[in-house]
Amino acid sequence: MLIKILLVLAVIVIAFLIVVTLQPAEYRVVRSTTISAPPAAVFAQVNDFHNWEAWSPWAKLDPAAKNTFAGAPAGVGAIFSWDGNSKVGAGQMTLADSQPDSLIKIKLDFIKPFPSTAIAEFTFKPEGNQTAVTWAMSGQKNFMSKAFCLFMNMDKMLGGEFEKGLANLKSVTETATKK
Repeated sequence: MLIKILLVLAVIVIAFLIVVTLQPAEYRVVRSTTISAPPAAVFAQVNDFHNWEAWSPWAKLDPAAKNTFAGAPAGVGAIFSWDGNSKVGAGQMTLADSQPDSLIKIKLDFIKPFPSTAIAEFTFKPEGNQTAVTWAMSGQKNFMSKAFCLFMNMDKMLGGEFEKGLANLKSVTETATKK
């Protein structure tokens, strides 16, 4: 009887390992909105990490997080580091590419709750008097991330925060451009 139980457990463990291994090695989360402001105004909010506190959804999850700025004041080479509670963790963002009014790429190095690296990308496209803004994040999943994603969906976990952030960015930018 004990051998049968051990065999069943071994089959379950092996099946789980196979399922985890076959999961996609990459993830990508994308959200978009339209903001009633020119691309330059929206771009300026994202291109300077000092502005993020006004619209980033993570700033509101831990207002007491320790934030530091380094490198360039804005644009390529700007660095933002944070160390906060369990909701925001710790890490660093480095602005890697900044093409005025059209594209921003950011390298994200997460330290806590677990180390990982991702790329965030913001695109800005004029649509008449408005700007279509897309916020995307992609990265690689190691074995542990693949196992985690069997139970937690990255798109659902991050997508809602991206939607909040874009809504905040819309509000901040539209308010600033009406002044």
